[in-house]
Amino acid sequence: MTAVVLLVVGIGAIWLGGVWFACLAAVVAGIMTWELSLMLAPERAPAAVQAGMLAAAAVLFSRVLPEVYVLPVLAAALLVGLGRIPRERMIYGAYGAAILLATYGLVRFRDEDGMLWLVWLILVVVVTDVGGYFGGRLIGGRKFWPRVSPKKTWAGILSGWAAAAIVGTGFAFYTTAGFDLVWITMLVSFASQMGDVAESAIKRRAGVKDSSKLLPGHGGLADRFDALLGAALLMLAFAVVLPVPEVAYPGARTIPAPWWPW
Repeated sequence: MTAVVLLVVGIGAIWLGGVWFACLAAVVAGIMTWELSLMLAPERAPAAVQAGMLAAAAVLFSRVLPEVYVLPVLAAALLVGLGRIPRERMIYGAYGAAILLATYGLVRFRDEDGMLWLVWLILVVVVTDVGGYFGGRLIGGRKFWPRVSPKKTWAGILSGWAAAAIVGTGFAFYTTAGFDLVWITMLVSFASQMGDVAESAIKRRAGVKDSSKLLPGHGGLADRFDALLGAALLMLAFAVVLPVPEVAYPGARTIPAPWWPW
């Protein structure tokens, strides 16, 4: 039931775009920041709530700010939360910044580049995870990074890349994205795996099994969005340094911007 609710809310927000998707991204940023704060300083629960609320507000308001103010606003929210953490500040600073930048990047990606690109990004993350799981279970073999993520194997990592390459090839073949998308997809796939590994390392450092108990049967929100975090960060970097083309199915118009004014 938890997975169904997450799926329905996610698909609905992606489809609607605009302020609806921005609100979802802000909520995700706030909850993940709250979870990060609790993992690193469980005795400071009120400070964790404040840090989460600031993160959510920063991501939401950054959407309507001129670009020159976006980074200062995100940095201010991060620094306030950092000041409430008595230890592991480097971890909080690095992962907290990743949360804010990735969620803001997803909002920007949906607003400026359209729904189809976001669907591609999420599909890459999903098939990487599924391909990696079955590849690791069926093939097994040498562990990828046993000290940090003891369940991941090289077979699973490579299987995830292969599954992602299939998605990239499909999008390149059936849309106007171009075949450079295949190698970009594999890089994004690897970034999603590293997002998963990074969150596992933080949980191991904090001595917890799940980032929180917010989602019945799933742990915390960070446990579900860690891979998307890594993928979104890399895609945001690509979008900053490279022009992201409009993408459409051959013979069809590009997906138009939402009709509502906000």
